[in-house]
Amino acid sequence: MNVRGMFDLTGQTALVTGGTGLYGMSISEALAEARAHVIVASRNRIECETWAAKLTERGLQASAEQYDQSDERSIVLLKDRVHQKCGALDILVNNSVARPMKHYADDIAAWQHSMHVNATGLFSISRAFLDAMMTRGKGSIINVSSIQGVVGPDFQNYTGTDLTTPPDYHFHKHGMIGLTKYLAALAGPRGVRVNAISPGGYNPGSAKEPFLSQYCRRVFLGRMARHDDLKGPIVFLASDASSYITGQNIIVDGGYTC
Repeated sequence: MNVRGMFDLTGQTALVTGGTGLYGMSISEALAEARAHVIVASRNRIECETWAAKLTERGLQASAEQYDQSDERSIVLLKDRVHQKCGALDILVNNSVARPMKHYADDIAAWQHSMHVNATGLFSISRAFLDAMMTRGKGSIINVSSIQGVVGPDFQNYTGTDLTTPPDYHFHKHGMIGLTKYLAALAGPRGVRVNAISPGGYNPGSAKEPFLSQYCRRVFLGRMARHDDLKGPIVFLASDASSYITGQNIIVDGGYTC
């Protein structure tokens, strides 16, 4: 196959959860630019419809769906709608994340809610679409983890700010990488690949000092990620260009964790 064709997603359907979120807009745009039909999904239907419309205005294929990752029934209904409208799903990007916990000392209810969405909900939606992929014998799941799922926190990054990094986020991002490997082992013999990416800090223009400088001091490339920096890894893992790669976690952090 010609190498350009290996990255071409023409005729494929991709679902991006959290599709209008911090990474979601870049991810859904990338898959649409690679010629997939992208379904932008989250709890906020209006935001999903607005972003999908902007993509279609550019001649790309996109549509919107609403679901709640804390509700298994909502996930099942999402799966049914997607299959009825688009047929079998080719690509699932698990990008949705809840951030109810803000500090180490927060009430334990915040931790419990985080686990309900980011652990139980993650497994529920993965299984819902993975079962159909395995039956079909084809598909790719990409889990969006974080460098916070790879290394411990550097609290010096937050010196002089009111920011911090809460423990639940580290817990479920580490767990997401473990689940990636489990599902890859389960689904590999059935023709389905499961991988993860772990982005570093992302700056859509809102990062403030002194956090920005303190974070970038340990990044080899000297900056946070930009809008286009996740596009290549996402399309790579979604496409035939990575047909012999599964169970892996690609760190996209400019060298932060090296």
